[in-house]
Amino acid sequence: MSVELALPKWGLTMEDATVVAWHVEVGDEVTAGQVVAEVETEKVENELEAPCDGIIAKILVEEDETVDVGTVLVIIAADADEAAAIGVQ
Repeated sequence: MSVELALPKWGLTMEDATVVAWHVEVGDEVTAGQVVAEVETEKVENELEAPCDGIIAKILVEEDETVDVGTVLVIIAADADEAAAIGVQ
């Protein structure tokens, strides 16, 4: 089953953040805890970690794009078949 990784709310006043850099590409295998992106808020730059093992199936937000808290940034598929069904070519 795929997992949608959304922009978390790291602070009480945080409303949005900018994806500074992706450390993965579509089709890459990731492990739980692996840093997949750098995200900059108004106050600090944070590392966003994969919540599970899997394959990056789809990246939904481009670098330098600012999005609201809760926006899905990336979809991680459980295996290659699921990734292919979601969008990995």
